[in-house]
Amino acid sequence: LGGICTNWGCIPTKALLRSAEIYHYMQHPQDYGLAAEKVTYDPAAVVKRSRVVSKRLNDGVGFLMRKNKVTVIWGEAVIDAPGKITVKASKTEAPKGALGPDTYQAKHIILATGARPRVLPGLEPDKKLIWTYFEAMVPERMPKSLLVVGSGAIGIEFASFYRTFGAEVTVVEILPQILPAEDAEISAFARKQFEKQGIKILTDTKVAKLDKKADGVTATIEGKGGTQTLTVERVISAVGVVGNIENLGLEKVGVKTERGAIVVDALNRTNVPGIYAIGDVAGPPLLAHKAEHEGVICVEAIKGLNPHPMDKRLIPGCTYCSPQIASVGLTEQAAKEKKLEVRIGRFPFVGNGKAIALGEDQGLVKVIFDKKTGALLGAHMVGAEV
Repeated sequence: LGGICTNWGCIPTKALLRSAEIYHYMQHPQDYGLAAEKVTYDPAAVVKRSRVVSKRLNDGVGFLMRKNKVTVIWGEAVIDAPGKITVKASKTEAPKGALGPDTYQAKHIILATGARPRVLPGLEPDKKLIWTYFEAMVPERMPKSLLVVGSGAIGIEFASFYRTFGAEVTVVEILPQILPAEDAEISAFARKQFEKQGIKILTDTKVAKLDKKADGVTATIEGKGGTQTLTVERVISAVGVVGNIENLGLEKVGVKTERGAIVVDALNRTNVPGIYAIGDVAGPPLLAHKAEHEGVICVEAIKGLNPHPMDKRLIPGCTYCSPQIASVGLTEQAAKEKKLEVRIGRFPFVGNGKAIALGEDQGLVKVIFDKKTGALLGAHMVGAEV
């Protein structure tokens, strides 16, 4: 219960990154007038802490279900027809009080099956040498060298985490810019900070193939400057996610899908009356807070309360790397592509009292306004605690 975010996404990665952040500060206590000797870390304890955090929240969701008299049916569901599902037994253990396999009927069915890591041919994860975010979250030991394929939020957060704990990290991105969803100026600023920390970044580059050895992988990497090989202990495939649309009976009942997601309208209705979809399986942005709000809109619409559709321009996104990145609204490039005349405001952390007091004076806040109306179109930040 609680989906990817609670169990294998935002929450456990934030717990891991918090450990990395504290370890980072312990490396140079003298900057703060402090002293600490022989600072080390215990990978098993770092991982255990993040799993405890997830379990606490997972248990909390279970408690909320019981408190609000929500019945949990445990198993694998298939839609037989609008209003009718068959549930088969699941391999995983059912929570206390959950109902089991049977046929169930309901006037309204909401699909919230989430997404899973996208797999590219030749980069298939094997759980040992080539990881997805599942394996990257629970390493048995810290690898000495690591290749991260993809520089979106997931790839960059893991690159940041493993680099802080001493791994030699290389990030490969097929596009010209890392963090492709972010404003170009913010991405460029972040890239400089990552490179200062010793992360090697290759853009306009792709991993052509991976050759597995006993305890390592040799990657063939193709870029504008030619082809090179790189041998690392582990590879993290972070090339995006794809919706869990298979084995749900969607084809049988005629629910429309496109590019690995279920097609929905502004109130999360599919093309089949009585069937709805919310969250990652209903398309981007693939964020837990977006999924929760879609749940609210969808249920209010079913109830006849006439909710207003979500304005996706107003959904903020955060990347908890070091330095942190946060943004909402249009990037400068996106605003210009919409033929909007813009005014840009910038404020560097180097002139911010709080940042200087923190000992974190590398950062930038950038705001984008519509020159004609004065409307705020976008806000983009990089730096400590953004």
